Amino acid sequence: MKIEYPGLIKQTLPSGTVVYRVRPKGQHGKRTQIVGEFGSEEFIRQYWIARGGKKPDAEKKPSEQEKPKSIGWLVRSYFEYLEGRVKAGTTSAKTLKKKRNLLAQLLKKPNKEMLIPREKLIGMQDDMGATPAQADAFIEAVSVMYDWAVERKHIAENTAKGIKSVYKKGDGATPWKAADVKAFLAHHKFGTKPYVAMHILLWTGCRIEDLTTLGRKHECVIDGIEALRWIPNKKGSSEVCIPLFDTLKKATRSTKVQGNTYVLGRGGNPYASGDAMSAMFKQWCKDAHIGHLSAHGVRKGLAELLAELGCSQYEIMAILGHSEAKTSEVYTRRVERWKLAQVGMGKVAGSGLLE
Repeated sequence: MKIEYPGLIKQTLPSGTVVYRVRPKGQHGKRTQIVGEFGSEEFIRQYWIARGGKKPDAEKKPSEQEKPKSIGWLVRSYFEYLEGRVKAGTTSAKTLKKKRNLLAQLLKKPNKEMLIPREKLIGMQDDMGATPAQADAFIEAVSVMYDWAVERKHIAENTAKGIKSVYKKGDGATPWKAADVKAFLAHHKFGTKPYVAMHILLWTGCRIEDLTTLGRKHECVIDGIEALRWIPNKKGSSEVCIPLFDTLKKATRSTKVQGNTYVLGRGGNPYASGDAMSAMFKQWCKDAHIGHLSAHGVRKGLAELLAELGCSQYEIMAILGHSEAKTSEVYTRRVERWKLAQVGMGKVAGSGLLE
């Protein structure tokens, strides 16, 4: 539906900036400038106020609409701070979304005091007992926000700091085996999106979110060898440089539709996020009747295979983009223990002590 705006004047400044001014009804010589994206609720609100002959006030920020020094005010102020960091490129939009989801329950009673007593926070953690990982993530999010608030002297202490975790971390994603890969590729043939995605995961060791950005723009030649060079999307990751083997290159060229990234979504566009790509890959696994597996398990399986083949921690770090040796050591240590155990028990067996 087309909306008419009588008295609305659009002007493009020499700088290229577009501004809108409104002529109040019956006042031909007066002009009132309004702000906001054209057609948005805020734009329409300001238009009608200006059309009525008044100067519209700027819309209040969410924190300004909450009770001063309340938990609602603090949470909203923290979100506004994070929004600024997202615009500056120092915080990811995914982090902001996660914080919003975790801290949303604090906005159910926004007029409460900013500083929630420690025992109350533990009680909230207990109430989330059915989802222990989520409960711990909530406490961590509150603690990070409170650290931020302490630095700005909004509160005197962080009552969430030091609260014990209730979630016991398991072994994580199930590593893929050779038989699993064969089952996947038997169902998803050459030239399909799943086929391309699997080959990229196998031959690069990248994370699932990197599938949303990796493409020909990352191809290069190093010392006469075709290679892929990129910085993983995970914050703090080191640059990865690996050979572009023929098998991988053929896989990336196998699809009929080629675009800015190797793996494309609907309409030939890249996937919007790592979460969207992960959900799609999970469905591909289910289609191949291996629904218990995930994309992260491919990376984990590759790490274990590299360790079993005798790759050092630093070789695994270079391939998988680990920034710390302790991450790769998880895989090399397990293999080294097995080999040492074999040698050690061989010595015992050959000593005759147990005969």
